[in-house]
Amino acid sequence: MAHERILVVDDSAEAQQLLKDLVIEPNGYEYLKAQDGAKGLQLAAQEQLDLIILDMQMPKMSGMEVLEALQQQGITTPVIVASVLDSAEVAAQAFRLGARDYVIKPFTPQEMLDAVQRTLTVSRQHLERGHITQQLVEANRTLQRQLQELNAIYTIGRSVTSLLDLDQVLNRVVEAAVYLAKAEEGMLLLMDEKNGDLYLRAAKDVDEKVARNLRVRVDDSIAGRTIETGRPVHVTGEDAKVATGYLVQSLLYLPLRVPDRGVTGILGVTNRETGHSFSERDIYLLSALADYAAIAIENARLFEAAEVERAKMEAVLRETQEVVIVTDEDDTILLCNAAAHIALGLGEITLYGQPAWAACRNQTLREMYAEAQESDTPIRKEVTLDDGKTFNAQLTPIEDVGHVLVMHDITHLKELDRIKSEFVATVSHDIRTPLTNVLGFVELLPRAGPLNKEQREYIERVRESMESITELIGDLLDIGRIEAGFDLSMTACNLAQVIGAAVSSCRLRAKEKRQDLIWEPPPPLPPVRGNERVLGQVMSNLLTNAIKYTQEEGHITVSAEEEGGHIVVRVTDNGIGIPPAHQPHIFERFYRVETRETAGIAGTGLGLAIVKTAIEKHNGRVWVESKPGKGSTFCFVLPVLAPSDE
Repeated sequence: MAHERILVVDDSAEAQQLLKDLVIEPNGYEYLKAQDGAKGLQLAAQEQLDLIILDMQMPKMSGMEVLEALQQQGITTPVIVASVLDSAEVAAQAFRLGARDYVIKPFTPQEMLDAVQRTLTVSRQHLERGHITQQLVEANRTLQRQLQELNAIYTIGRSVTSLLDLDQVLNRVVEAAVYLAKAEEGMLLLMDEKNGDLYLRAAKDVDEKVARNLRVRVDDSIAGRTIETGRPVHVTGEDAKVATGYLVQSLLYLPLRVPDRGVTGILGVTNRETGHSFSERDIYLLSALADYAAIAIENARLFEAAEVERAKMEAVLRETQEVVIVTDEDDTILLCNAAAHIALGLGEITLYGQPAWAACRNQTLREMYAEAQESDTPIRKEVTLDDGKTFNAQLTPIEDVGHVLVMHDITHLKELDRIKSEFVATVSHDIRTPLTNVLGFVELLPRAGPLNKEQREYIERVRESMESITELIGDLLDIGRIEAGFDLSMTACNLAQVIGAAVSSCRLRAKEKRQDLIWEPPPPLPPVRGNERVLGQVMSNLLTNAIKYTQEEGHITVSAEEEGGHIVVRVTDNGIGIPPAHQPHIFERFYRVETRETAGIAGTGLGLAIVKTAIEKHNGRVWVESKPGKGSTFCFVLPVLAPSDE
């Protein structure tokens, strides 16, 4: 970061001095200045600069004219525009001319420093990508040479090993062998496990009558020599005999070796009419092809065995009413039952061997499979399909298999929950009006005439009860809105600012109890994706709880820091603490810790439930660490906004 050169183009000496003394030099940057646009343009062309801070309104040559000139001259130094005009049109024009950021005057040193750091960070990333690209080009040249050497064998092997149908595999292998060796005939013989003979399984250009009855004994034959030695055998001339009465001018046999099973067959090519013998190159290429063929044959055999087992499993699951999809470790579908076809609208499509996304077109299901690649624990989510039905989906990893997706239809339960939520919201809303009226009349009672001490005490109790009911209704409405996602638009949030605002709003309450509320803003934190209003409510609830359950003259500390791509926020107090038996339940609705220390402390039991719901809606997590009599620390963590999303 240090020693990067920043040119300030501004006709204001005060602005120049402010940027130099408070932004540029204190942060290790080298300061250059220009009092007008023409001088700034000259320095931009002559000097090696890392950043330009450009004022828009200057005599002789405006900032916009400087941007146009920089673009025309092909100068790509990043530019931050500083202007007194808060105009979207001016900002858009500046960005079209290549500006990287737009700062409104007057600005604070921190605002300009944030803009400088953002812009320089992007520039460094571009430079690093350039170096990486060059390295990749060099690596690609090396790889290209290696790929050219392997391409011939790889192309044939890929076409063979990609097949799972055994007949297709065998015919393709024999055709490739005849083509590569320029042979007249080709054959593939497999071992008969019952009597040990070799029988013809596939052939190319072999006479049909010969092929129909061709069997080769392993004892005292060329084929037997290949089986015994496990090496290629090349024979020419009078000794070249495939079987009794089947003479050829030359033949080449290559073993088909399968790991853990040994030689299971032979790949052979022959020339019956010409005396053309096979070369070392033919042996090399066909040996590689034979290895590919052995693997492909074994894969096809295993595939057939797996298909039998899959059919058995499918028969068991066919009548199951739950949606069941089984995938392997690469998320390729192994089984998809009838209930899945109906629920996901797949019709009669055959999905075996297809990727999971072919069946799971729903975005939530795709996100579950993507998340499963990074986790080895079950993933549970609610999934709403296009027909409006809601399912409780669980994606469970199965060792040595892959994943099993099971979906239970909870549409009826969701409808009941919706009716309940609507009822609570409607009743809560309708109760507010008469409560407001009652509270208003209670406030007016003293004006109707003098009240004695007992009457004033009763009125105060009524007012406190009314406020408690109003607070409860407000919390019910808030948690309902958050759960339903109402007014939960997400933007890039500065979490430090949200925390600072919440701390400021709670200082008076802490001061009334003579408590120290400590918040030291951290170094600039990356933004998070969230709703500022809801996150502010989260902080207010945590701070209010800390103040409420901390004795007078206690202290409360708030901190925030970045850890591993997340922002971790902690609210720590030295209050009464929470007994271990209560800690697993404190985020539940209406749950309150009933102890001698909490007697007389008012609350609805919904504050922490709102915190948990809101944080989970932001893809975060909240927890508590507490010891009775020592205090509590409430923590929540939110993911940092990815640069691509920002």
